[in-house]
Amino acid sequence: MKKIILDDEEKDILESYERGEWVPVKNAKKEIKKLQQYAKNTLQKDKRINIRMSSKDLDQVQVIAVQEGIPYQTLVSSILHKYVSGYLVERKKA
Repeated sequence: MKKIILDDEEKDILESYERGEWVPVKNAKKEIKKLQQYAKNTLQKDKRINIRMSSKDLDQVQVIAVQEGIPYQTLVSSILHKYVSGYLVERKKA
């Protein structure tokens, strides 16, 4: 039998499960449908914008997008969504 090797994220999830932090959701089908609708509403792209930015910033965005394995426009859209949703917080420089 093969030994399963877990990465750090998988280990954290397993430990969380073993501590009993995971509980079943009541009416899972209804919850899934609700979350799918949230995702659809959030990810639906129905407007187009043009922005001007420095070539240096665009280059950095494109590098990060390649590292993440996503198109740079998707990364920019995600950053803007996180900002307007309050999930993107400014980090103080050391």
